[in-house]
Amino acid sequence: MTDTSRREQQPTVPPRPLRSPHVRGGAGSERPWQQSEFSRAYSQLRPTIRMRLTLLYGGMFLIAGVLLLLIIYLLAAQALRNSGAGLRITEGYNLRFASDVCPAVEQAQSGSQFNSILGSCLDHQRAVALDSLLHRSLLALMILAVVAFAFGYAMAGRVLSPLGRITRTARAVAGSDLSRRIELDGPDDELKELADTFDDMLERLERAFTAQQRFVGNASHELRTPLAINRTLLEVHLSDPGAPMELQQLGKTLLATNERSEQLVEGLLLLARSDNQIVERKPVGLAEVASQAIDQARAEAEAKGVEFRGERKEAVVQGNGVLLERIALNLVQNAIRYNVPEGGWVEVTTEARHGQAALVVSNTGPVVPGYEIDNLFEPFRRLRTERTGSDKGVGLGLSIVRSVARAHGGTVTAAPRDAGGLDVHVRLPAP
Repeated sequence: MTDTSRREQQPTVPPRPLRSPHVRGGAGSERPWQQSEFSRAYSQLRPTIRMRLTLLYGGMFLIAGVLLLLIIYLLAAQALRNSGAGLRITEGYNLRFASDVCPAVEQAQSGSQFNSILGSCLDHQRAVALDSLLHRSLLALMILAVVAFAFGYAMAGRVLSPLGRITRTARAVAGSDLSRRIELDGPDDELKELADTFDDMLERLERAFTAQQRFVGNASHELRTPLAINRTLLEVHLSDPGAPMELQQLGKTLLATNERSEQLVEGLLLLARSDNQIVERKPVGLAEVASQAIDQARAEAEAKGVEFRGERKEAVVQGNGVLLERIALNLVQNAIRYNVPEGGWVEVTTEARHGQAALVVSNTGPVVPGYEIDNLFEPFRRLRTERTGSDKGVGLGLSIVRSVARAHGGTVTAAPRDAGGLDVHVRLPAP
């Protein structure tokens, strides 16, 4: 066995990562160490099902053509071998021979010489005929193989066209268009059964989402109204200058609790609405959205001694301006509230690169363990040291950010800073 064959038979070991990459937050994020470079390259080079069917059709035709060519070649060889086998001269007097195909027979002086020369000539002519048959057959087979592969590619596309229709419908459904149906026509085969099953599933999903939207609308009215009434009553009570100090202190506590409940309800309703993709989109500038969020949070930042930094370059995305402003505001408020007591800063940058618009919010703050990053994007989840804190929010800020970014077709990733704090990257598709 050669060295080359030994190297080919040795199993390929995928390279191991030299260091742990940054931990990502948000749904759909994958850790790079879960997939090796070899498997990623293999998945990229793996042919599609249409190409596999084309190779199958063409390969079967090629195998059948080779077998047919072999049979024809053997039959032709046997037929040529039997032709002229009984032709020979036994005796003669002063015979002269001439042939354009076998000019050597002119040199024959006797019947035995003629028979020998004729046998050699026939063998040569058989070999020439078989070589010509083989070459022309291989050329015809190659041409027919190209035609067969092209025909197989077209037939595979026709066979898989129902799957393409199912895929397009699934993409439309992913864009919150649950009214779309496949409605595949044709015989009751496996593809039609798959399409009908998918249509039934879409019907049930549409009913479920419609019921959810009705529930969100009803809950919005039923929850906001009593909270608004409570807030009004408490404000009227606090406006009475003759009220005892104890009652005023109790009223302020209840008003703060009521305000927190209102924020919780608004956050839950916004989280429920933003779980689907945005149907109506308009051009929105991320730089303007980030600047508005900074202006809204500037008073809170000055009260806590937090400085704003960063350059906001022009970056336009297609989406809902109110929801995108909520992303920036939640990230900025989260960076302000979870900061260091003195000398803290929040850096907000926007830019467009590689066909995407990016919003990056970085801040100083306590050291965040890498394994806690995923938990921060879950509703009502905070750091272990901040679970009991109620003055920093209701625990829905990053969950809303992730949900709104996902609805716009984007992603959110977070990485802890070595000196403390977080780097949060929001990437949205640019138009």
